[in-house]
Amino acid sequence: MTVPPANTPDPGPQDPDDLARMLGEMLGDPSLADNPQVRDALRQLGAEQLDPAQLAMVRRQVQAMFSGPAPEGPIDAGVALDLARRRAATTGDRSVTDAERRTYAEAIHVAQLWLDQATGLEGAPAAGAVWSRAEWIEATMPTWVDLVGPVADGVTGAMTGAMRRQLDELAEHGGLEQLGSMPGMPQVPAGMDPTAMMAQMGPMVHRMGAAMFAAQTGEAVGGLSAEVVSGTEVGLPLVPRHDVALLPAAVEAFQEGLEVDPAQVRLYLATREAARSRLFTAAPWLAASLTAAVTAYARDITIDVEGIQQRMGSVDPSDPEALQRAIGSDLFASEPSPAQQRALASLETLLALVEGWVDVVTDRATRPHLPDAAALGEAVRRRRATGGPAETLFAQLVGLELRPRRLRDAANLFAALEDAGGAELRDGAWAHPDLAPTGEDLDDVLGYVERVRSGSGDDLDAELDRLLDGDGGSPSAPAGGPA
Repeated sequence: MTVPPANTPDPGPQDPDDLARMLGEMLGDPSLADNPQVRDALRQLGAEQLDPAQLAMVRRQVQAMFSGPAPEGPIDAGVALDLARRRAATTGDRSVTDAERRTYAEAIHVAQLWLDQATGLEGAPAAGAVWSRAEWIEATMPTWVDLVGPVADGVTGAMTGAMRRQLDELAEHGGLEQLGSMPGMPQVPAGMDPTAMMAQMGPMVHRMGAAMFAAQTGEAVGGLSAEVVSGTEVGLPLVPRHDVALLPAAVEAFQEGLEVDPAQVRLYLATREAARSRLFTAAPWLAASLTAAVTAYARDITIDVEGIQQRMGSVDPSDPEALQRAIGSDLFASEPSPAQQRALASLETLLALVEGWVDVVTDRATRPHLPDAAALGEAVRRRRATGGPAETLFAQLVGLELRPRRLRDAANLFAALEDAGGAELRDGAWAHPDLAPTGEDLDDVLGYVERVRSGSGDDLDAELDRLLDGDGGSPSAPAGGPA
């Protein structure tokens, strides 16, 4: 079967007969095309109403699982991106108009001017971006793939181990030859060693795992794109070059029911996003620490191998949907390991500190200019309290119940630093990871402020110089303890 290139239009099957022939080609059983029961079943399922473009995509993806080169990484990034775009398109994504680009770009420009008066941290050199959901997906997907990759590696390894144990059991009872009769499976000579069998099946397992996680990642990120109002609202450095990006469609949805002038909403959200961008730009160690904490948590995930093995016992290896259902439930161990607990504590602390600082700086930048700044700040806090846009996604992809619980403490800490020494002392906490507040400092805000204030001035400069000269630890170590 010849698969058309990705950029070649594919009319797809036009009727149940064509669909039956397509299924036979995908599953390696040409007799399906001549089976009247298959054709009748497809007609009863409404094959005539199926979208030819979607069917063509499914055909390419399924065949890719069983032939061709395996993806380089644990996730097929191209498939994930394609599926996320399609998810966004099916739920109402639209292109950004020229008028919207001008309006939102102006809001970002004004926000940057306000922030110049509120913080000494400089912004990224890149211009602001105004994106559709699809554009946000394209910009952030590489980071999502990196974050989910360790989980995909673990699951693929668990799948391979479970399949190897099944082959060993079949070999003991002389049943390996039966696998050759299953669609998509290689022929098995009599007496073949299970190790040699796994050498043939290994690439297929890798492709199936990569495709499965591509589907999950694409679905999750495509769904998240309908909720985020800006490039890094989830608190992670997702956007290349730390561009300040806004999504007009989501901003409009956010402002519904607020009874606030839409111009104020745009300016407030632009200021929040620009503040976050400045922080990631000024403190490169922060972005590295956030992503390191997520990947450290994911890397130490314990996969329920026994459960996967039990569920895979009744699964046709040539059916990727059945395989996904079999391993998609109760995938992760219920109790996080000590290493995961440390990573989670570090991540929650860092996210709380980021958002706490953004809360304070945004308030200082917008209050002199926006009459409804306080109301908009409260709206953002309510949005977070009900579960931020990333919470469901992390639970689904990484098994991480992510909800920073100490945002108020973090905001109080930065406000107290500002009271004690102005914006310079407040922003100086980000100069180096060893100077940044920790989880323990959130327990004793006043004590932390007093220590920082008493060590400010020449002593603080000397300490910072010592750290930057390499005597004080790695600049990539996350705040709140090692991950």
